[in-house]
Amino acid sequence: MTRPPTAAQRRVIDAADPVTGRLRGTPPQLAALVKRGLAFRHPRPPHDHFLTPAGHRIREGTDRPAPAEPEAPAPAADVFAARVGGEERAPRTGHARAREVHSAWQGLLELRRMTRPDGATDRPCGWERAHLVQAAALALEAAGHRPAGPEGADGYRVRATAQPEAVAVYEPAAEARRACAATLERAGWQVGEYAQPRTGTRYLLASPRRT
Repeated sequence: MTRPPTAAQRRVIDAADPVTGRLRGTPPQLAALVKRGLAFRHPRPPHDHFLTPAGHRIREGTDRPAPAEPEAPAPAADVFAARVGGEERAPRTGHARAREVHSAWQGLLELRRMTRPDGATDRPCGWERAHLVQAAALALEAAGHRPAGPEGADGYRVRATAQPEAVAVYEPAAEARRACAATLERAGWQVGEYAQPRTGTRYLLASPRRT
């Protein structure tokens, strides 16, 4: 079994940029994380270090059991989180929120560019595959789609599914649902529309495109 990171290494991991995974630390600390497969050194100048999907899992604590029912997570006060819809405490709105979302989306596109040999930004990267709900929600929020409020009003809701590498996007309005599908497809996701067998509720099933 792989040994857990040391306290010093864990502090470096916890301090990583929440979107890009860019690391700050001493050369020995960064080299040790690379050796353990928790970080990688970008081949292009300035040769910054970034978390690998394994490093992101440690940072996010995704080894904890998932809730029995899919619920909207409450974002931490000091960490950016895309709106997945239905949050009890929604992030601030207005120009400040718009700037945060724009910055996060641009950072994600840069992460795609830096982690792909050809520098392409048209397909999701490893971070997105490790954080499917947040990645899909960020693509929707950055494109201007409206998330659902805590009372279940109209708007999108992004939820995890039992299917590997797939999220469900619920949007009661058919036109808005089609617009969400178009946005995700432009962001590099494969999208199909389905109906729940018992209720007939329409939803989108979206997966990161590989090619």
